[in-house]
Amino acid sequence: MTTASTPEFPFGSPDGPAPDARGPQGADGGGTAGRGAVAGYAAYVAGKAAGALVSLCAVLVTSFFLFRVLSRDPVKAMTHGAPMTVAQQDALRHQFGLDLPLWRQFTGYCGKALTGDLGTSYQFHAPVSELIWQKLPATLLLTGTAVVLYSALGLWLGTRAAWRSGGRGDRVNTGLALTLWSVPSFWLGLLLIIVFGVGLGPVPGMFPTGGMSSGDTSGFAYVLDVAHHMVLPVLTLVAVGYAQTLLVMRSSLLDEMGGDYLTTARAKGLRDAVVRRRHAVPNALLPTVTMVFINLGFVAAGSILTETVFSWPGLGRLFYQALSVPDLPLVQGLFMVFAAAMILMNLLADLLYPFLDPRVGR
Repeated sequence: MTTASTPEFPFGSPDGPAPDARGPQGADGGGTAGRGAVAGYAAYVAGKAAGALVSLCAVLVTSFFLFRVLSRDPVKAMTHGAPMTVAQQDALRHQFGLDLPLWRQFTGYCGKALTGDLGTSYQFHAPVSELIWQKLPATLLLTGTAVVLYSALGLWLGTRAAWRSGGRGDRVNTGLALTLWSVPSFWLGLLLIIVFGVGLGPVPGMFPTGGMSSGDTSGFAYVLDVAHHMVLPVLTLVAVGYAQTLLVMRSSLLDEMGGDYLTTARAKGLRDAVVRRRHAVPNALLPTVTMVFINLGFVAAGSILTETVFSWPGLGRLFYQALSVPDLPLVQGLFMVFAAAMILMNLLADLLYPFLDPRVGR
């Protein structure tokens, strides 16, 4: 006895199209997945932002108590040891709130800092925030130019060195980078001043040794004058900074060189330059991106040693002047600005990671 078989209609029944096999929820699977990804990234951002806020609060506390361990009396330091009666010293301490209990100084400091009031400088008798805004453009010009130059140079040379590892160019670049990375920036700056500023042997002095400008120019001549003064300090920062970027990029790319995906890309017939540019380098960028953003944080902080050696009128030199007193409000305010810039740049790097590597944040 046989049973009649039911005809199959693979593309739907004869009465109309087949219903969606995914069901009412499966029909919107793509949208659900998209919303899930957005929600996951939002949770990732919230976690990183909360961590940055905690770090900033820790910096706020540290910046207050850390510089209180300085042994010098701010009142005696700001008067440069001039003879003063006890009443005059007490009046100055009262004026700057140094006679208050430590806990009251701390609560007052935190309350003002949250509103953007960083106090008044002891030695300059001006608001700290105003002094920072005055010196910030010079620091951004110097360190910003240096960071852009040595990040691009380090990425390019680090990629080439790793892709041809073991070759003559790799040995030369790596050896030079290791040497420059180990050199103190202030020593290198002094050496450049001696050779190219003052002049040594057959090499004449070609560049100014300090300051930002000659002070007697205007217009386009002023721009050229500032660029002339920037050569030696920028060269100092680039020489030290590019070495670190090169070594990190080289190490990251070497870790990717044995990946199966590169072998597959070559098997498809892609040119070597395309394999490097489109496949290897993007996967090696995470550690380097972190360092580049940290270096961007240093743009606001400046370079204390380099700015001091070249008498560059930026935040780094201002920090050195504040430490020499010690000017507690100015030191605390600059420390807060430096740390906040670093925390912000690290946060931006963390937020960029999921776009470079989708595995991050899952």
